Amino acid sequence: MKLALFDCDGTLVDSGRLIHEVMARTFEHHGHERPHYDATKSIIGLTLDTAIARIMGVEVDDHIQAMTRHYKEIYGPVRQEPGFQEPLYDGVADMLGALAGRDDVVVGAVTGKSRRGLDLIRNSHGFEEVFFVSRTADDCPSKPHPAMVLECCAEAGIEPADTIVIGDSVYDMMMAKSAGASALGVSWGYGEPQALSASGADAVVHEVSHILRHI
Repeated sequence: MKLALFDCDGTLVDSGRLIHEVMARTFEHHGHERPHYDATKSIIGLTLDTAIARIMGVEVDDHIQAMTRHYKEIYGPVRQEPGFQEPLYDGVADMLGALAGRDDVVVGAVTGKSRRGLDLIRNSHGFEEVFFVSRTADDCPSKPHPAMVLECCAEAGIEPADTIVIGDSVYDMMMAKSAGASALGVSWGYGEPQALSASGADAVVHEVSHILRHI
């Protein structure tokens, strides 16, 4: 039995525009300049307070926590505005459907989103029954800490050596390796393929359907 753990943002859904807009409005609300899109893109995958602090170049403190709360408050309303939905990448629905139909694979999610954010993705795209296990920013320390992977492995009863993490960021690759799992990078998200390889990816795929070859 294998465990396939998927990152969400940049791997299953194209959420970069939404994340950046919510981040930019949060910065403006708290008297800061809007961050550049590249700055936002570089932190996608991290837990929210860690991500905001990384952009600001500071440690997490009360101000960062206040910004984090504001981000969470406006995320839902911004997501409802035209142009800020989180579409699936082409082929993701078919790929997850194929995996969900296999008896030798357990599918899970490991994401820097909140539990509410993951539920929005599940409900919006009909994935309510796809993820047998999942861990979010509400449950574990930020990537690349291995807790998300290790806790999913424990819940599923599958060893890290039989687990593969699929993601688009260096944080996903580092998390996988720290947990003793395999790491599969995807090139269509927000990370650079060379950086994924340098961070421990065992392979990098360029088409969604190619994920199936590695599981």
